[in-house]
Amino acid sequence: MSEGKGNQADLFRNNIYNVEKVEVEETAQKRGFFARLKAGLAKTRDNIVKGIDSVFSGYSDIDDDFYEELEEILIMGDMGVSATTRIIDRLKEQVEERHLKQPSQCKQLLVESIREQMRVDETAYDFEKRQSVIMVIGVNGVGKTTTVGKLAGKLKDNGRKVLIAAADTFRAAAGDQLAEWARRADVPMIGGKEGADPASVVFDAVNAARARNVDVLLIDTAGRLHNKKNLMEELRKMNRIIDREFPDAHRENLIVLDGTTGQNALLQAREFGDVADLTGIVLTKMDGTAKGGIAVAIQSELNVPVKYIGVGETIEDLQKFDPDEFVNALFDVTPGQP
Repeated sequence: MSEGKGNQADLFRNNIYNVEKVEVEETAQKRGFFARLKAGLAKTRDNIVKGIDSVFSGYSDIDDDFYEELEEILIMGDMGVSATTRIIDRLKEQVEERHLKQPSQCKQLLVESIREQMRVDETAYDFEKRQSVIMVIGVNGVGKTTTVGKLAGKLKDNGRKVLIAAADTFRAAAGDQLAEWARRADVPMIGGKEGADPASVVFDAVNAARARNVDVLLIDTAGRLHNKKNLMEELRKMNRIIDREFPDAHRENLIVLDGTTGQNALLQAREFGDVADLTGIVLTKMDGTAKGGIAVAIQSELNVPVKYIGVGETIEDLQKFDPDEFVNALFDVTPGQP
């Protein structure tokens, strides 16, 4: 074999090795996240799954009382009235279609009905491929700044050109915290001084993103209490600036919600939805909450998909939401098993 062909063969083998290495690392990372998610949902599992199991073992027939008790457990498990109604209605349809008589015959159908409620549309992550502006919103203390930093790192690792805007000019040291995340992610940041007009920061950032031909502009906003009208108006103003200055950009308004707050997270999402077109939800602090059922409720009630889920502090602890993974973790099902 000639030296040239030998080098090409070596190069080909190295490329194959590198691809396989990345795939192995990604699989290991995903398994690690699943294990953390499963551990994080332990309290939710105790709250919901044990109750469901007691219903299935406590009834010998599928009747109205069986459905009513099942419905009550799902609602008490923070899955919400709307999602629960859909899940139970779907279960009733399937039981009738298949002429099932015993509760044990339909437990898996219940699990699959919950899984159906969590499906994310294929277009949910279009912003990863298009020139996009992502505004990250939510109340104080839910982890917005951390989420912006983690997303910046993930997008940068995927080869995207990212710019961060520090539009939280109300909270002391918010800019410093975001600057540290920008340093870790190795992406540039535009920010204003403490007390500056957030809308002016957004204006500067949008124009910088256009001038630099940035792929993704990530905007961190102040933690707005959903009942503070002036701050919500500020959010409307920032959205108008983006619409006017960058009309061709793909838009995302991601609301960050604390999974431990249960139904209150649903209330927050509704209030923010009145002033911003919500395109996705980031659920944080899902490690150790007994209210993990809220993930099902929010998606069903608002028709807004959960796009990311967080179970810890590192970049790897924020992952794209996978409904199969979530339901498997919730019901303690090993991946690949029915």
